[in-house]
Order: sequence, then structure tokens, then C-alpha cells
Amino acid sequence: MLFSKIFGKKKYSRKASWFLKIFAGAGILFLHIPILFIFLYAFTTEEKSYQFPPPDFTFKWFPIAFERNDIWQAIQLSVEVATFSTLIALILGTLAAAAVHKTKFFGREIISFAVILPIALPGIITGISLRSAFSLFDIPFSFYTIVIAHATFCIVTVYNNVLARFRRTSMTQVEASMDLGANSFTTFRYIILPNIATALLAGGMLAFALSFDEVIVTTFAAGQQTTLPIWMLTELIRPRQRPVTNVVAVFIVLITFIPIIGAYYLTRGTDDVMGGGK
Repeated sequence: MLFSKIFGKKKYSRKASWFLKIFAGAGILFLHIPILFIFLYAFTTEEKSYQFPPPDFTFKWFPIAFERNDIWQAIQLSVEVATFSTLIALILGTLAAAAVHKTKFFGREIISFAVILPIALPGIITGISLRSAFSLFDIPFSFYTIVIAHATFCIVTVYNNVLARFRRTSMTQVEASMDLGANSFTTFRYIILPNIATALLAGGMLAFALSFDEVIVTTFAAGQQTTLPIWMLTELIRPRQRPVTNVVAVFIVLITFIPIIGAYYLTRGTDDVMGGGK
């Protein structure tokens, strides 16, 4: 009875019930109202606390934020780390997915579980493990230790996306390509890559986002270097000009829309590309 009220009385009706619409609207508000507060407090005149409603509004925090070198350095480091972590994840995640899907060998399920494990572990466990490993091998903390740390959990996102796409892809196309004389590179270029392109794009975007806003693992692997999330956390703990943190958050939110819109247009209508959906 309850389900019939929520999902509608008609079993196969495409029209959502008012009850479902209300829950959907409440869910959207729950997700996006905190983001609206970020925009609101970026313009407040109060710099030490979060008063609601704000006493007054001003644009003065925007030029202050753009003139601070520590913010640009943190953004640059986060972008570089996320870029390299995503590239490593795309290469290793795709190779691991291809190996697990294509071949059968002893310990295959164990290896699949081992690849997925880092994303399931609490970040603090991953961070402590990596810090212990770096200390054991006497590796100094640097840009590369952050990249290695982030790549451990970014690989999982690419692996899961690509493996799911491999399972939907018809291998008869690959066999036909090889029978017609195409070598491995040509088969990959014209058959496999178009089939997994959207999965790579989705996995890469998710990996970049995970790396860009990672805090816990970065704390154990960064040493004295400051990524943007660590900078924002420090500014919130010891507020100096608190609205500046919100200005940076607004900037990141607006910039994030660009790859999302780009991915939408790039992946639009690609479900039917050579074997998609099989």
C-alpha cells in the first residue's frame, strides 16, 4: 500500500506520483542548499564568524582572494596532483580491467578484490599505511608521494567503469577485427577504445574529483606541502579572513561546471557507438 502511494497506483505508469515528486524535491534541496550558503557567505561583510542573515554584503573579498599567492599555489598543486593521479589511474585501471576481463588465471578474484580494496578502506587506514611504507623505504614526502597516495584509490574508479563497459562490449567485434588482419594497436584504436571511451571519461572525471578534494590521505602523504583542501581546512580552523575561503569555494564550484558540461556534450548519444549496450 505504501509503495503504491509512493510510486503510483498504476504499475507501469510513467507519470510520477506527487509523493515521489515531493521526496525528489526535498532531496535536491538537501543537496544544494549548503552550496547556496557558500555563495551567500562569499559576499558577507563579517570576516570572523558565520552570522545569519549576514549583516551586510560586499565584493571586497574577491580581489583579496585573487591577490593571495598561497591560494594560487594550493590550487596549482591540487590540479597537478589530480592530473597526474588521473593519468596513472586511467592507464593502470584500464590495464587491470582488461586483464581481469580477458583472461582467467589463478588468483584472479583475489587480484580484483585487491584493486577495489583501497576505495573501501577508511582514508585514515590508507594514509597510515602509505606513511609507514614511505618511511620504511626512506622516501621523502614530496609531490610524488601525494600522487602515489591519490593514485591508489583513483585506480578503482577507472577499473570499475572500464570493467563494467568491457562486460557490455561484444568480443565478436574484436575477433572479427583480428580475423581481417588488424593488429592489436589497430583493433584497440578502432574497436576497443570507442567502446570504452565514455567509461574512461566518466572514470577519469570521478578520479580527478576524488583526488582534487582529498584531505585525509593527503595529510599523511604531503609533508609540508599544502593542497587546496588542506589550505581551506587550515583557514577554517584558524580563520583570518573567513569569506576568502568561501570565495575560493565559489570559484571552484563555477570552474567545475566546465568539465561537467563538456562531458555531457562529449558523451551525448554515445550509447549506440560500436557495441555499446550489448
